[in-house]
Parts: sequence; C-alpha cells; structure tokens
Amino acid sequence: MAPGLLVDEPQQQQLHQLSKRNDDAPRHIFPDGIRTSGQHAPLYDKLKPYSSFPKEITGPTVWTAAEFAGRPERWVHPFTDSEISELSRAADAFIARGTPLTGISRHNFPLPTLGRILTDLRDDLLNGKGFVLFKRFPADAWGPLKTAVAYMGLGTYLGYFLSQNGRGHVLGHVKDVGDDPTQIHTVRIYRTAARQFFHSDDGDLVGLLCVHRAQEGGESDIVSVHHVWNTLQREHPDVAELLTRAVWYFDRKGEVSDGQEEWIRQPVVYLENGGKGRVYCKWDPYYVRSLTRFSDAGLVPPLSAEQERAMQILEETCQREALHMVLEVGDIQFLSNAHLLHARTAYKDFAPPAPRRHLLRLWLATPEDEGGWALPMPDSHEKKRGGVQVNDTPPKAPLDAE
Repeated sequence: MAPGLLVDEPQQQQLHQLSKRNDDAPRHIFPDGIRTSGQHAPLYDKLKPYSSFPKEITGPTVWTAAEFAGRPERWVHPFTDSEISELSRAADAFIARGTPLTGISRHNFPLPTLGRILTDLRDDLLNGKGFVLFKRFPADAWGPLKTAVAYMGLGTYLGYFLSQNGRGHVLGHVKDVGDDPTQIHTVRIYRTAARQFFHSDDGDLVGLLCVHRAQEGGESDIVSVHHVWNTLQREHPDVAELLTRAVWYFDRKGEVSDGQEEWIRQPVVYLENGGKGRVYCKWDPYYVRSLTRFSDAGLVPPLSAEQERAMQILEETCQREALHMVLEVGDIQFLSNAHLLHARTAYKDFAPPAPRRHLLRLWLATPEDEGGWALPMPDSHEKKRGGVQVNDTPPKAPLDAE
C-alpha cells in the first residue's frame, strides 16, 4: 500500500478533547494532583502541508558537531562544590520530611542558587542548542534514595516529571534486565543492551544520569533535528516531504488505556500549532517497525518502499551529523525531544558480580503556557503532557529496574 493510502480509523481517534482534567487528578492516586496526559493522536486539522515548512532553518537550534566537539566549555557544566552542597542539603531535608518521591516538586525542593542556573538552562534546552552535560554529580558516593531524590529534584526545575511506561514509572531505569530485543512489539529497548537508533522520547525533555558504566559501548550520540532538516532539504527533499505526512503508524506496545487504539497515526515532522512556528520531530523507528502484527492483519498499512528508504536516509543522515559523547559515572545529560534526536550504541556489561550499566531516566514536560512548544496535540497546555499513562495507574519511583 502506498504511504498516502490510509485504513479507516475509529471516530474516537479523531477526537480533539481530552476525557478528563489531568491537572486536577485525585491526590490519593497522584500525590502532586497531576496525572500524566499520555499518548494522543495529533490534531489532524492543525497539521500543516509540506509547502508550509521552511526550506532552511536558522538560529541557535541549528548546530553541527564541529561546533561543540573539543569545546566542552560550550556544553559541559561541572557541578561546583557549593552546588553539590546545596543539592545535598535539599535532598537530606526532603528525605527527612518523609514526602513520597512521587510528590517531589520545586516547591518542596528549594535550590536558591542552583535553581537560577537551571531556570536559565531550561530556556537553552527549549529554545537554544537543546542539550547540556552536567558532571560531578556524586552518584558513586550517595545511596540510591538520595541519588534519586537529588536527581528528581534537579528535574523539577526543568519540567514536570512524566510516567514513562504502563507501570507508572516516573523514575526510569535504563538497564539490561534480560528482555529479548528482537521482540520489539512488546519489549522497550531501553531494558536491553541493544543499539538504540536515533529517536526522541515521549516528553519535552529527557534526562539521563549515569550510575554505572558498561564494560564497552553504550555511548551517546545527539543531533540537531533542524540541521538534519536542512540537510534533507538539500540532499533528499522527497524524504523531507514524506516525513511531514500523517502516514506513519506508531505502535503503543500494549500500553493503552481503556478504549484507546493500539497505534497512533501521525507525521514524523510537524510545525508548531502557533507559537514560533518551529519544526518539531517525533520519531522512533522501533515503534514504526513493530506493527507487523497489525499490518499482517490488514489493520494498518505496511511500510512502503518509500518509507523504508526514508527511514534509512534519516538514520544515515543523523549518524553522519551527530555529536558523540561518553557518559561517565556522575554525568547527567539533559536533552530536548522537540529539536534533537539521540541514539545509543549497543553495549556489553562487566561480568558479575560487577554492576550492570545503569542510567536513571527522567521524562519532563514543559507545557505550552509555561514556555513549551505549541504542539498540534490536544494536551499541549497540559502540565504533564505526553508520557505513557495507562488508565489511572499511579506514579512510582522505583530505586532500581523492575
């Protein structure tokens, strides 16, 4: 089936209204009173045709690897001793109060000095180069609880934490737990040691804190979506055009609420619905390739030859233009999911009893009315827009993978 041909979809997939107010959720389930909005189909009538997209993007969101490779002062922030002390005091005080970790917020985690730095950083993540690497976080000195509290406390100054899976995990664990990476229709790749191709996560920002390194591999690559867009416009404009069409089906891998479809039809590249009219990307090839159980049954179209080619060209372009980095223990990487894609090489862990590679992950939302991008999504103004929410599954912040 050609990529322009769509199967019929239930009317509920076209609904533009959310079923409930997620910022007024029952506090006996959601301690901060805010429910993760979850995955939604875009507002199809707000999607723009390819002719509306810029032929070339300019500004601080457009960068090349050469601008930052060998110049860590432009993107690396080592925590100072005083910043670590401030973070330590805030974490100790939070733990002493006995507040559930799922109830942490910037209001109950005061950072008088570091908080101002994070506020400035937030603007650069949203509207500038889109990434930062913190170093010297004492992950090897603090225990799991204090590490988690301090890390999530930092995150509250950048956005609202989101549920990252159907189990409600707001503190994620990127760790090989033995899942089979070939079963991509059920397995989330972050729970394996397999390669992760260039992708974005289901939140405005993503944070990764390295607790343990692998023996080899597991290295990080990031790329400017806007630079990739400019490159595609010069080299493969037909691919750029195809990425703007709502002919891509994304698997939800069973993480659905009652009455929702098992997939979402959407473009890969959007324009903002108002705002600054910027190009926005939402992509993960694993979620596109894992739908064969539905395409074999005739429920969604199979990937066309044109789509397969576009996926290959997109990945190769990202690889060619990416900035490479290695996360050491105590490094924290914060990235924009709106205008960056990121990837990870496959890795091999040390033999037991050495700990396995382990990153703590945060997905953070930055709603439209708090400076976030104006997305053509029904939850653009929600505080915890995006993420993965199954019914009223309560948030959890486990201290290790489960």
